[in-house]
Amino acid sequence: MDLKELTTFQTIVQEGTFSRAAEKLNYAQSTITNQIQRLEKELGIPLFDRGWDAQLTAAGRLFADEVDRLIQHWHEVADLARSLEQEEIGTLRIGAIEAILESVLPNALRRFQQVKPRIAWQITTGNTDTLAEAALEGKLDFAICGEPGGSLPIYFEPMYEEKTVLIADRAHPLCGRSEVTLEEIFRYPIVAGGSTCLYALQFGKYLARYKETPTLQHTVSQISSIPHLVKGSHAIGVVLSSTPLIPEVARIPVTLELPPIAVGLLETRKQQSSSSSAKQLLQQLIREEIKAAH
Repeated sequence: MDLKELTTFQTIVQEGTFSRAAEKLNYAQSTITNQIQRLEKELGIPLFDRGWDAQLTAAGRLFADEVDRLIQHWHEVADLARSLEQEEIGTLRIGAIEAILESVLPNALRRFQQVKPRIAWQITTGNTDTLAEAALEGKLDFAICGEPGGSLPIYFEPMYEEKTVLIADRAHPLCGRSEVTLEEIFRYPIVAGGSTCLYALQFGKYLARYKETPTLQHTVSQISSIPHLVKGSHAIGVVLSSTPLIPEVARIPVTLELPPIAVGLLETRKQQSSSSSAKQLLQQLIREEIKAAH
C-alpha cells in the first residue's frame, strides 16, 4: 500500500467513476484499475462492485470512512521525517551555571523556540566542574559555565567575566561601612560554594595567603541560596557578582585581589566540530543575550 493507491481510491470515491478519477489525476484508466487491484490484493478485500459507477462494497465504505485520516497521517509522518532530516525536531541538552539562568538563557530560549518550535530542550544546572564532567561523558550538548582547569579535551569560548564579591545581612556590623579589610571578615563565619565550585576554590587559595582564617566555613552547592543563608545572621557570603541579592542583603566593600572568572560556552572538541544548525543558532542567541546584558 502506498500513497498513490490511497489517493487514487480517495479520488474515485470523490468523483464517482474510475474514468473521471483517471481524468482528474491525469492517469490512464488502466493505471487507475491496476492501482485499485493492487490495493484490494494488499488489503485482501474487494473495495468496489465492478461497473461503470464506482459502487463501494460494504468493506469499501468502511475503508472510505478512514482513507482521509490515513492520507493525512501519511503526510504528517512524511513532514515529521523531513523535519528530522532538517534538524527541525529533537532535543538539545544544555548545562548552565545558576548565574546564567536569570535572564540570559530564558531570553535566548524564547527566541530560539520562535524559530525552532519543535526542538525540545533539557537544562542541567551545576557548577563548572560538574558541567564539564557531564559534557565529557556525552550527557550535554554544551554548557555555559566557567573555564575549567587542566588539559581537558574541551573547547571553551569565553564570553564575559564574573567577579567574586562578599555579601552580608544589611544589619551586619560590616555593612554600611565605606571600606572593610579582608582581615575583618575572619571574625565571622563564611558561606561559600562547594568543594568543586570554581570561584570558591579560587577564594580558598586566596585565603591561604593570610595567617588568620575565618572562624567557621560553610559550603553549599547552590550559590543562589547563599543570600538567604546569610540573611538575619552574622555570616558572610561569598558569591559571584551576578548572583541576585534579596532586599535584606547587601555587598560588603572589601577589595579582593582575585582575577575575574571567565564564563563562556563549553563543549567537547568532537561536539564543537560537528555542531548541528540548531545548536549553532541557540549558541548565537546566547552570545547576543550575554552581549546585551554586559
